[in-house]
Amino acid sequence: MDWIEIGTIADIPPRGARCIVTPNGRIAVFRTADDAVFALDDRCPHKGGPLSQGIVHGKAVTCPLHNLVISLDTGRALGVDEGEVRTVPVKREGDRLFLALEIGTHRAA
Repeated sequence: MDWIEIGTIADIPPRGARCIVTPNGRIAVFRTADDAVFALDDRCPHKGGPLSQGIVHGKAVTCPLHNLVISLDTGRALGVDEGEVRTVPVKREGDRLFLALEIGTHRAA
């Protein structure tokens, strides 16, 4: 795995997300209200909903299909729900964002 630059913090609206497409699926990159950045598979573990289209609140995202709440830190469902999505390492250097991906395996969505 290598750190691949995917854009800047300004590319993601506060409390929003953008996607990166890889051969292994879409990765949603989230920005919280306090500018923390997280990356998860863009697929709810319950019904496959696009998490990138969900509502970001605190350090969680709510699936737009059925309101399952997923922790952005761990990828695990919160509350009484069950399920988990893969998290992807993300780092920020100044305004630039990087994901731990295999070289040549991504493009912006």
